[in-house]
Amino acid sequence: MNSTVPAVSKTRSFSTVFLIEMWERFGYYGMQALIIYYMVQRLGFQDTPANLTWSAAAALIYVSPAIGGWVGDKFFGTRHTMLLGAFVLAIGYGLMVVPAHSTNFLFVALGVIVVGNGLFKANAGNLVRKIYEGDNSRIDGAFTIYYMAVNIGSTFSMLLTPVIKNYFNAAYAGQMAWLPGAQNLFGDGLGWHIAFAVCCVGLLVGLGNYLVMRRTLAFIGSEPDHKPMKLWKLATVIAGGIVVVFISTIILRYGTVAKIFVYAAGAFVLVIFGYLIAKCARGEKPGLIIALILVVETVFFFIFYQQMSTSLNLFALRNVNPSFDLFGTHLWNWDPAQFQAFNPIWIFILSPILALTYNHFAKRDKDLSIAAKFAFGFLAVAIGFFIYGAAGRFTTSPGMTTSWTMVWGYGFGSLGELLTSGLGLAFVARYVPARMGGFMMGAYFVASGVAQYLGGIVASFASVPDKIGAFLHSTAVTVTPAIRQEIPGVLAMQLGDFRDWMSGANGAAKIAASSHVPLYSALPAQTRQLVQQFNGQLNVVTMPYYTNLFFWLGVAGVACTIIALAVLPIMRKLDVQHAAHAKLAAAAEGVPTIQSEQ
Repeated sequence: MNSTVPAVSKTRSFSTVFLIEMWERFGYYGMQALIIYYMVQRLGFQDTPANLTWSAAAALIYVSPAIGGWVGDKFFGTRHTMLLGAFVLAIGYGLMVVPAHSTNFLFVALGVIVVGNGLFKANAGNLVRKIYEGDNSRIDGAFTIYYMAVNIGSTFSMLLTPVIKNYFNAAYAGQMAWLPGAQNLFGDGLGWHIAFAVCCVGLLVGLGNYLVMRRTLAFIGSEPDHKPMKLWKLATVIAGGIVVVFISTIILRYGTVAKIFVYAAGAFVLVIFGYLIAKCARGEKPGLIIALILVVETVFFFIFYQQMSTSLNLFALRNVNPSFDLFGTHLWNWDPAQFQAFNPIWIFILSPILALTYNHFAKRDKDLSIAAKFAFGFLAVAIGFFIYGAAGRFTTSPGMTTSWTMVWGYGFGSLGELLTSGLGLAFVARYVPARMGGFMMGAYFVASGVAQYLGGIVASFASVPDKIGAFLHSTAVTVTPAIRQEIPGVLAMQLGDFRDWMSGANGAAKIAASSHVPLYSALPAQTRQLVQQFNGQLNVVTMPYYTNLFFWLGVAGVACTIIALAVLPIMRKLDVQHAAHAKLAAAAEGVPTIQSEQ
């Protein structure tokens, strides 16, 4: 049916999917930019629970498309499932708008987002494949442009939602008495919920755009899309979604359950891999072994990748100077949550450069193999983490590194992402027998999800103690006696509250009242200077928590590079065997073959 759609309609159909994907990513990354800060600063999570909660949610978000893809392809329809997923995501972000100061409510909202992502993500990509089905000359370019939708949406939302949060927190702090009950509901945190509302609006805009352009996809989709929608199928998907929300809430609520779920999922993938390798035809084994090696390497990459939304996020909050200066000239200030936007910004910059590099080697018959790209990707990631690890050498004030550290660290991390994670599904298509393709796609998503949680565990090694009292034994903190004499209530504060009190934002008056201290702005100049000195010494103490972790992650990146290079000869041998088998199989069926990378 797809082949009857004229070429011009393919472009319009693709535009419809492109736009809804862009708005969906706008909502997701706008939420991701704030979620760790929301848990730590708004809900009072300590670092480790915040890291593990978000990493468990990220694991579920990565795993869920493995189920959602099947629902769309075989049961409810690719197009219908994508649309339902976008609607469920809007509900999930809408729940984040509700000012319920309850961790359980947060877990439910994240569970709804897990379901929505599972229904949406796999099916949006499948629609692009179906639009260009049989048109191999255009499908690679289509997916390149489609990937831009992800980066456009994520860039704008990561830059926008922190600004919105800060503006409304500052503008309406303590000024909502005119709205009955609002002060009790929002306190001084209205900005958080307005920012999440913007994420919800992004999904609604995407849905509205789809409804306007829906006719461009009228002939695109899986078989169930071309039949009248049956209410019992819709009810079944909704009921299944409710069950998944409940299960996700339990997993997020109980850390032990999360660990059991993640480790069981990882073990299941390895067992199934082993079974398939043992039982498959002899000629298929090399391809499956290559796929297994690359899946394991992908897991290691996503452990590094997860640091962007966990340890690097908290590092930016506590130990990165938000001011951008060049040759002594101040350029602008950056909110800590906005540093994540450098990831898609760098991808925009590096993607065409990498494409030109690949073309350069291809013209000289020196294509880099997927395995070699993984090795270079790990090396880039290692350099990025060594830059973060050296942050203490590039300080602008005690314990505060220059913001340019984040720029270059994200640059190398993004290069590593382009060289590794972007190839994940490519190696499935290249090396795995077609009849196993569906399972392998699912296994790839599950392995990526497992890696997200493992990344949260790694990030927790840099968890900073919550109480200021935990740092007072350090020899670097020399002004404690003076602080105890001048303003003793500060020593009993939580670290986050202390910095909010100093900045005058996010409930500073409430913090001052509960700690029995004046507002920071009301202190005498000499006392403020003493507090600033104390804060600088705390920064000096907290920075090594992060830089030590980043250094060892750099070492781990080098180790992964060495391992990836060490297995290259094995990979080449397996690749030759796989290519020979594929050629024989294709010749037997009268099908043209695709040459091996080697």
